[in-house]
Amino acid sequence: MPDHIHSRYRYLFGPVPSRRLGISLGIDLMPHKTCSLDCVYCECGKTTHLTLTRQAYVAPEAVKAELAAFLSSNPLLDHITFSGSGEPTLHSGIEEIIHFIKTDFPQYPVALLTNGTLFYDEQVRMQVMETDIIIASLDAATNEMFARLNRPHPRLDLKRIISGLLDLRKEYAKQLWLEIFIVPGMNDTVWEIAEIQKVVNLVKPDKIQLNSLDRPGTEQWVEPLDKDRLTVIQQMIEQSDIIQFDQAGGFGPVGLKNGYQHIVATLRRRPCTAEDVSRITGVAVDEVQRHLNTLIQIGQIQKHKMPRGDFYKLKF
Repeated sequence: MPDHIHSRYRYLFGPVPSRRLGISLGIDLMPHKTCSLDCVYCECGKTTHLTLTRQAYVAPEAVKAELAAFLSSNPLLDHITFSGSGEPTLHSGIEEIIHFIKTDFPQYPVALLTNGTLFYDEQVRMQVMETDIIIASLDAATNEMFARLNRPHPRLDLKRIISGLLDLRKEYAKQLWLEIFIVPGMNDTVWEIAEIQKVVNLVKPDKIQLNSLDRPGTEQWVEPLDKDRLTVIQQMIEQSDIIQFDQAGGFGPVGLKNGYQHIVATLRRRPCTAEDVSRITGVAVDEVQRHLNTLIQIGQIQKHKMPRGDFYKLKF
């Protein structure tokens, strides 16, 4: 495997050990934090640019050049994943980049992590047809909960969003998964879960995955859901699975070139524990921790205590 992403890459990150997608190379098409939602739980932090405007936020040619440079050595990857610090379907050039990967590097499956809000737009649906997996969010099926939990752009309409998911299901022949993020005291009631189940029955996704807080969220009052309660909800939503954090796996040692820059680039997209960073880079935890302590001292990152351990998050 080639050296992991470092400071010369602006749009690629990882590869990271994903709980769902194995070893995944991330593509971040959006400026931090440009999105159509401002979810209370988002690990990327508060949305600073709440928008429905689709445009080429970063140059597709620049993204393709980075992909060509990284993938030319045929690294061992399970997926290439559009995710990162904003909503990737807001990028008007996403189809061009997907097509480049599928044409020049067809050995790699392409996944799209999306909040699913823009599939009412036929053009958006058509632009993602070459992906192999689409994982779309559906945290609420009532207008009140959608407003409270996902804090959408004011022009978004939940009924229209659900209609877009139904259209996508009809047109998209590959794997469509739904992710439901459960926040205690919000969408974990019997009523809210029953309403979500109604939508799930209509969409008929290939997989249904339940998620809860693992990393620090946007709002400090958001807490992880008790495992027993999450299991009860799993029994309420037919054929759903709970996303588990996989502590196994990782990469072989590659050395932490440009160590501080590498860690900062990683934490820009997702809060991590020292163990997470170690697994991503293949570098010993003690060495990673020394880098993290220095970054705290100079005020570039901050630490949050979570049930799984201490998470480090970039200061914006």
